[in-house]
Amino acid sequence: MNNKEILLVAETVSNEKGISRDEIFAALEFALAAAARRTYTIDVDLRIEINKADGSYRTFRRWMVVDDNLPKEEQVPTRQITLSAAQIDDPDIQVGDFIEDEIENIPFARIGAQTAKQIIFQKIREAERMQMARRYENRIGELIRGTIKRIDRGNFYVDIGDNDEAFLPKENMIPRESLRIGNQVRAVLEEISMDNPRGPQVVLSRRSDALIKALFEIEVPEINQGSIEIIDASRDPGSRAKIAVKTHDQRIDPVGACVGMRGSRVQNITKELAGERVDIVLWDENPVQFVINAMSPAEVMSVVVDEDRHMMDIAVSQDKLSQAIGRGGQNVRLASKLTGWELNVMGSDEAQQKYEKESGRIIDLFIDGLNVDEEVAEILVREGFSTLEEVAYVPVFEMLEIEEFDEEIVEALRDAAVEALNNKKALLQNLGESAPTPELIALLDDNELLAITLAKSNIRTIDDLAELSTDELCELIEVEEEDASRYIMAARQSWFE
Repeated sequence: MNNKEILLVAETVSNEKGISRDEIFAALEFALAAAARRTYTIDVDLRIEINKADGSYRTFRRWMVVDDNLPKEEQVPTRQITLSAAQIDDPDIQVGDFIEDEIENIPFARIGAQTAKQIIFQKIREAERMQMARRYENRIGELIRGTIKRIDRGNFYVDIGDNDEAFLPKENMIPRESLRIGNQVRAVLEEISMDNPRGPQVVLSRRSDALIKALFEIEVPEINQGSIEIIDASRDPGSRAKIAVKTHDQRIDPVGACVGMRGSRVQNITKELAGERVDIVLWDENPVQFVINAMSPAEVMSVVVDEDRHMMDIAVSQDKLSQAIGRGGQNVRLASKLTGWELNVMGSDEAQQKYEKESGRIIDLFIDGLNVDEEVAEILVREGFSTLEEVAYVPVFEMLEIEEFDEEIVEALRDAAVEALNNKKALLQNLGESAPTPELIALLDDNELLAITLAKSNIRTIDDLAELSTDELCELIEVEEEDASRYIMAARQSWFE
């Protein structure tokens, strides 16, 4: 290969592959340097610099500057030099820099032509992959169509057009799905992977929630027109999915439009997703109603919301409990993911028992904290009060709307709540560094008085609580054995994690 042939290779490949001449010359320089190193019997570092005007080239041998304290067994004298030695000639040089000496060019005849050719082609393929990555980097989440061109160990390589190839790993496939070479496939672009040793790689997925959204956009014209909006989707790939939709045109039923005439639209998507059943859920700005819709086909009897924990207790009739939970918890898991709320599904009997138990705890809190009788505490619970803070700071006019309360009672209740809160604050301040941690208080259902009692016995963290047995905890505080066991198991959860 002479100088003219170098220029010809660069020009030809640049035109055929659409790769810049700079990238081609960089590949040539790398290939020639790698091939030239093979002519040495020692480990050397070479750099070749090609003149892009006339094709001539120069060869440099170079040494990397390393720290003087680098252990000798880790040093490579044939390609490294210590900082102190390098600074003799160049005082400004730093660790990581290189010093170079120009050496005589090695004739191309002595360089392995086949090796150089392989390296050049490899670098060209890497440059092509980089170009492909740049074309697709802004299309993450988009639907990509292609043809299966080869299969390797269960992984699929997909021709996506324009000589581009995408990778569909087996873990991104729908379970039990069978594809063959030549099959058409639709998937979403999940990421551009930079970890592949051969260069950037377009990675596809058929398990992504984005796939079902993209398929509905194709099947339902009203979505592309903006009349219907897909809010979110959750999938158990190959088995079941839920998708939440809303309408921007009150004349259009978003669920019916997505289902299609005689279920034609949703059936097409089910077929594309290897039989995956799809529940279409009507989105609602009221999170409780949205959760009720998402729990379909189960019928919800009641919902208790815990906004602090972003959790809802869902009660269903006893004979519908298994349907509400779904096989392996599938229905409630998909509904939880779709709505963004942690959902705790239970039968009506269990829900009633839990409600009564929680109400009893709050009633006791109000009796002790506000120094009121059980009747007043029950009224507060009935009206939705659950903490002393609410009693102390809810606007007066709201409390006056309670039929049994007048201004005098409301004022007395608010004063008592403020005093109780101040007392708790003083107790915490007096404990100082021995005060219970916020995490412990939260674990104990936000019962600060319970946490303070434990802190006085040197149980102030979750780890401290985890070390106790159920019997020991029951001796320290007035709590039922069931609750004591629940607190301890929750505290020990971090051990398993």
